[in-house]
Amino acid sequence: MPSNAVSLSLPNPQRIRVYIVRLPFFTRIIVVALILSWLASLIVSSLVTAGALIPSTVSIFAAYRLNTFPIVHSGILSTLFSLLTLTPLLERFESQHGTLVSGALFLGPFATIPGVLYILLVYIIFRHDTSISGASVWIYLLLSAEAIILHRRHPTGFKLGDISLPIWPFPLPLLVFLHYLLPNAVLNDSLIADLCGCAVGYGFELGYLKFLVPPEKILRWIEGKLNLLGRLPHYVSVDQKTYGRYGSVLPLDEDGGTRGFSLGRRSGDGSGRRATPVNGVSGTAR
Repeated sequence: MPSNAVSLSLPNPQRIRVYIVRLPFFTRIIVVALILSWLASLIVSSLVTAGALIPSTVSIFAAYRLNTFPIVHSGILSTLFSLLTLTPLLERFESQHGTLVSGALFLGPFATIPGVLYILLVYIIFRHDTSISGASVWIYLLLSAEAIILHRRHPTGFKLGDISLPIWPFPLPLLVFLHYLLPNAVLNDSLIADLCGCAVGYGFELGYLKFLVPPEKILRWIEGKLNLLGRLPHYVSVDQKTYGRYGSVLPLDEDGGTRGFSLGRRSGDGSGRRATPVNGVSGTAR
């Protein structure tokens, strides 16, 4: 008799290995930083408190907390949650905008702006002094930016019966749902902090915060002066990235993909060869 059992396929270890090997440079740095910060917190228990964003302790001499709070995590569960959710989102962002832009944003305004908004709302207005840590602020920032991109490609949204639901607000109900579903051991963060991350993600992708992106002229000068493409493995240069300063640099196909554009590290043969700019457009090096 034929069996009606449902077969579950396990993740292919080879694909996982190839995906990890192809991660761009800045994404690797963040992944390593998250892992090392957690391992260090096992040895130095006060590390999380020292790096977390505690509104009452932020001053000129402790402003570093605005940059370190997304890196430090209080436990293995929150660290794993951040690694599994942040890595694909950050990898996609770096492929779209380049390594230098990603580093400048996530080590700067993408950490400090949500942190400052959180302090204004929680400490100044609501008079609370709740500490936050973890990369969920970055996760919801990237989810919100990605929701705007998908909304532009599919403005009609998706249908639920006879009702059309837009895509762009999707991160907000997901945020509320996860904060009530997951324990604090996984999301060692504040709902308000993640909402601040969403606000920055929406503002960036809608163009209100595009001025935060360094000019391409400066980026090209830095890349050429330091020879970053030749020195750093899996570096995404200005010529390799998908998006320019103010949007897509290449026309989009009907399915939302770019035409005539290929990243060397995503070559079909899995060799991970670098892309060589040809007439301003990056193609796979032969």
